[in-house]
Amino acid sequence: MAGETEKLKEIIRIDSELNRVQDLDILLERILLEARRATNADAGSIYIKEDDRLAIKYSQNDTKQKELPPGQKLIYSIFSIPINHKTISGYVAKKGKPLNIPDMYKIPSGSSYSFDPSYDQISKYRTTSTLTIPLKTNTGDILGVIQIINAKEERGGVIPFTKDDELFVMHFASNATMALQRAQITRTILLRMIRMAELRDPKETGAHVNRVAGYAVEIYERWAQKKELPEREVEKSRDILRMAAMLHDVGKVAISDVILKKPGRFSSEEYAIMQAHAYLGARLFTDKQSEFDEIASEVALTHHENWDGSGYPGYVNVQTGKPIKPAKDGSTRKRVGEETPLWGRIVALADVYDALSSRRVYKEAWAEDQVLEEMHKLSGSKFDPELVDIFFEVLPNIRQITARYPHEE
Repeated sequence: MAGETEKLKEIIRIDSELNRVQDLDILLERILLEARRATNADAGSIYIKEDDRLAIKYSQNDTKQKELPPGQKLIYSIFSIPINHKTISGYVAKKGKPLNIPDMYKIPSGSSYSFDPSYDQISKYRTTSTLTIPLKTNTGDILGVIQIINAKEERGGVIPFTKDDELFVMHFASNATMALQRAQITRTILLRMIRMAELRDPKETGAHVNRVAGYAVEIYERWAQKKELPEREVEKSRDILRMAAMLHDVGKVAISDVILKKPGRFSSEEYAIMQAHAYLGARLFTDKQSEFDEIASEVALTHHENWDGSGYPGYVNVQTGKPIKPAKDGSTRKRVGEETPLWGRIVALADVYDALSSRRVYKEAWAEDQVLEEMHKLSGSKFDPELVDIFFEVLPNIRQITARYPHEE
């Protein structure tokens, strides 16, 4: 009876945790983590259905993670597989039913699905027991698949997943699917706002904003780790930051097409008009209902500020664009150093890195070595030098996000 009570408490805790997460990517990562925690699984992956394929979104492996230096994240391949009977995850998505395999190396020869041991040989990790569960809506639609790997007993040995594990994760998957549907709606709303900006400025694509948001979260997480911030605070902030960073340039919807789509350099008058997108974007969030509105407003307003005070718009009223407590000569007071909020400093760095790495109407994408050299050069002038150092520390993670949301051809 005590065991059942503990399981019930765990289910309630997980439901509560998942319902607090709003961003889709962060929720996917959290769903996988909670599924593994609940079954003491060493590793796992989560896939999302995209058309007729399953695309891997996150992969975790405690054993391989422990082999890495402190603070470094596991890097995994970005790929997709067809939804058919040939692979285990594809089979589960096709059938809509769980598959509990005690030993991947002993799959019956008559099975339609198979296991490719070459992945184990490459990673030097042996996959033994797996539990693969569909993420299925209450109408039977498949949203994705969770696969957890290598259940561990108390002494660390690998054991098969139990029937109780299967029942628990099935219940968990049902609740996770509801949270996932909610997060997908939130992401869709954000992307619709971004598509409005894209109609005006072709640079503001879904892939661009997802990359910038992903980079921003990686930089923030490493910064927070160095500052030894509490885990709950970091979880909450990264969720909000990722959504806010996606909307960093939403103020461009208010800028004229003549300026937004101009292929050449701006005149000084045009540049001044373009700069207004910072406070116009912040204005959208002035009727603050939540911490998201606060951070989204800060990001929109300050992501073009520079560490040395040469950025824009400085201290302005977001309703009027007029200076707040102007300098003696009437000019707008500049933001210098940490006068720019952390969120703005992070997104500034992420946005410029992606802009330099991307093809534009007026330029080709820079080679990576050129981009990285420029990031070094801008440390201490355009960017917070501490954040530049952190950027280079998490560069492998940055590259993986680029692979997940590739640049448009």
